[in-house]
Amino acid sequence: MQLGRMNHVGVAVPDLDAAIAFYREVMGASDITEPFDLPEQGVRVCFVNTPDIADGPGTQVELLAPLSEASPVTNFLAKNPAGGQHHICFEVPDIEAARAEFEAMGKRILGPTRIGAHGTPIFFVHPKDMLGQLTEIMETPKEAH
Repeated sequence: MQLGRMNHVGVAVPDLDAAIAFYREVMGASDITEPFDLPEQGVRVCFVNTPDIADGPGTQVELLAPLSEASPVTNFLAKNPAGGQHHICFEVPDIEAARAEFEAMGKRILGPTRIGAHGTPIFFVHPKDMLGQLTEIMETPKEAH
């Protein structure tokens, strides 16, 4: 497995509008995408874009709010009412090869490979197999690089 670019850090929040206001007012963020629903994942999301760096794009903060009580983020917020870091996401050039490698290493994949918020295939690896951190593996968007 070759470590790819860190694409984003996912942050679960109880109130998406309040989180957007926080990033604008406290952190000075000026580039925040419009929120949109991902019903298949049970979340409403938006991205806070950090400034580009000399050799490529900056990273993002993905703000996640549950769409319903059935959302996986609902359980996270029950344990962390103020919200907090939910996952970290790394890019890979080939999602199928990456999944096969993780499975060959005995890492637990959570659910099927599916399309994520960036419109590319993703899967999640269990925190117990990733130093306690829920890890999203995402195929690098073709237009991103």
